[in-house]
Amino acid sequence: MRVVFAGTPEFAAAALERLLAAGFDVPLVLTQPDRPAGRGMKLTPSPVKALALARGIAVAQPRSLRLDGKYPADASDARAALQAAQPEVMVVAAYGLILPQWVLDLPPRGCLNIHASLLPRWRGAAPIHRAIEAGDARTGITIMQMDAGLDTGDMLLVEAVDIAPDDTTGRLHDRLAALGGRLIVEALELAACGGLVRTPQPAEGVTYAHKIEKVEAAIDWTQPAPQIEQRIRAFDPFPGASSPIGADTVKLWRARVSTGTGEPGQVLAVTDEHITVACGSGTLELIELQRPGGKRVSARQFLQACPVHPGQRFGNADR
Repeated sequence: MRVVFAGTPEFAAAALERLLAAGFDVPLVLTQPDRPAGRGMKLTPSPVKALALARGIAVAQPRSLRLDGKYPADASDARAALQAAQPEVMVVAAYGLILPQWVLDLPPRGCLNIHASLLPRWRGAAPIHRAIEAGDARTGITIMQMDAGLDTGDMLLVEAVDIAPDDTTGRLHDRLAALGGRLIVEALELAACGGLVRTPQPAEGVTYAHKIEKVEAAIDWTQPAPQIEQRIRAFDPFPGASSPIGADTVKLWRARVSTGTGEPGQVLAVTDEHITVACGSGTLELIELQRPGGKRVSARQFLQACPVHPGQRFGNADR
């Protein structure tokens, strides 16, 4: 089966790797244009592009696929490349561009999406982050037949996984990326023999996983401790939860919910193992932190460089 693949980050690269290992013919890959990255802000190819080039696969990087949009020449070139590739199906995983109707209609078998949630919960851009942030007990992968809506297409394959109490977005991402790669191979093998069954998404339980913004990183200490702890894990590795203390803004990478009371943001206790901070209800024991310009370190190492004392405040000026 000839498969055109559209994707950009590591999550998508894992799926492309599985498709290639399973022997599918991938004549063309679509991915986002190279972006500045690293301290030198050097233009860097996406993980999907890097993999495609290493395997000798042609790559297209249109800025848009809308023929009537801002970059019609890009879209026209992409259409020519897709028509030349003659795909039976397009597989899409975290691509980053909306597919217009002409793309959805081009492959005879349509476009299949690898979505990292149990649809219709967490449609949208950041389903892994939002599931952890919300305290969900389970998530998973849905292989979906794409339509013109935002993750509204019929479900083809679904598999759930548990979210562990200590899961971060980074950790859960890796498990879901592997699962997505396995399921898309299964879906294409079933499609080849007519074994795929389409199931409309339920009308109930729809939620949207809005894109993660850097401004969300700031911790609101008036929230309950479990909610803050979930956000810390949800924003690991990006954008990283943060809070000012004194003149510095530090990142918080690992914390544990505990009991106690105090003014939100107030440091209640400091030990070699953790810094206890009062929340809107309950407390958090900060276990892993990062000072500006530093690395992620244990509370013990952090305190050696940045002493913290009971009575100090996170999130507000010290009193």
